[in-house]
Amino acid sequence: MIETVLRSEDLPVGDRFEWWREFTSHSLAPTEITSDHADDFRACARQLDLGAVQVAVLSYPSLRSRRSPALVRRSDPELYHLALTLRGRQSISHCGRDALVGVGDLLLYDTTHPWDASAFPDNDGPVEGIVVNVPRAAIPLPAAKVDRLLGALLPGDTGMGALLAQFLTRLAPESDTCRPQDAIRLGGLTVDLITAFLAHHTDTEDGVPPESRHQTLMVGIHSFIERNLGDPHLSPGAVAGSHHISVRFLHKLFQAQGVTVNAWIRQRRLERCRRDLADPQLADKTIGFLATRWGFVHASEFTRAFRRAYGIPPSTYRQEVLHSQQCTDGQLRLGDLAI
Repeated sequence: MIETVLRSEDLPVGDRFEWWREFTSHSLAPTEITSDHADDFRACARQLDLGAVQVAVLSYPSLRSRRSPALVRRSDPELYHLALTLRGRQSISHCGRDALVGVGDLLLYDTTHPWDASAFPDNDGPVEGIVVNVPRAAIPLPAAKVDRLLGALLPGDTGMGALLAQFLTRLAPESDTCRPQDAIRLGGLTVDLITAFLAHHTDTEDGVPPESRHQTLMVGIHSFIERNLGDPHLSPGAVAGSHHISVRFLHKLFQAQGVTVNAWIRQRRLERCRRDLADPQLADKTIGFLATRWGFVHASEFTRAFRRAYGIPPSTYRQEVLHSQQCTDGQLRLGDLAI
C-alpha cells in the first residue's frame, strides 16, 4: 500500500505552517488557513493512497480553514470529504448549515461549495481526525440527495455510522500489513461503505448496487466475528442470525472470498493467539489460557491448528519470538551505553 507519513517536526520551525497550508491545499482542496500556532505549527499527517480514494489521518493544533467562492471558482477537484473526529471539536458552516462536530461524529462536505471551519482541542492536546477524499462521481447515488447531507452532523456511534467509523479507525493502523495490490480493493470497499452510509441517510438504499451491499454486509460480518472471537460458541449459525440472513447465504458470501466461515474464524483466532504469544506483557500467561481467551476449547486442538498454520508449535514460536525481542532490547541498551 502506498503510505506517506509527514511531520512538521522534520522541518525548520519557520517552514512548518507554510508546509501545512501547501499540504492541505494539495491533498484536500485549496483553502485559506490561519492559526494562533503559526509561529511553531506542530502537525502530523499519514496518507493512504487507495487508488481513486485517499485517506488522511491528521493531527494538528487549533486553526481556521476557509474555502471561499473565489477559490471554488479557481479550482474544484469535485471531491466529497468525509471526516471522522477522533479528538477535539470542530465547527463548520457549509451549504447554509452550521454544525458543531465532536468526537465520534461524521461530517460530509465537498469542494464544490464554500466552507468556513474551525478546529480546536478540548484540552492541551492536538485535534485529531480522519478525512476520506472520494470523487463525487464515484458515489452511485443521486447527487441532489447526497448534497442535502453536506454540512450536517451525522452520527458515527450507531448503525452504519458506527460500522464505517470502526472500519476507518482500523484501516490506518493495519495498513502496514497490506500488500500494494490490496490498495485498490480497499479503495473500492471504502467507497461501498460510504455509499451505504449515505444511502441510509438519504433513503436511497434501493439505488446501491448489489455488489456494494454485499461488501458492506461483509464488513459488518467481519466486525461481528472480531468482537466475538473469544466466544467458543461462535458459529456460522450465530453469525448469520445476528445479521438476519440464512446460513446458506452466509456461506455464499464467504465462498466469493475463497474461504469458508469456519476457516475464517479459525484463522482470526490463530492470529490473535500468535499476537498474544509474542507479547512480553503476557509471558506469565499459559498457552492454554491464551488459547481459551480466543475461543479454543481444547489446548491440543489449538496446538495442532497453530502448527498447521505456522509450521511450529506455539511453545516454540513463543520461545523464539520472546528470545529475539530480549536480544534486540539488549543490543539497544548496549548501544545506548556506547553513546
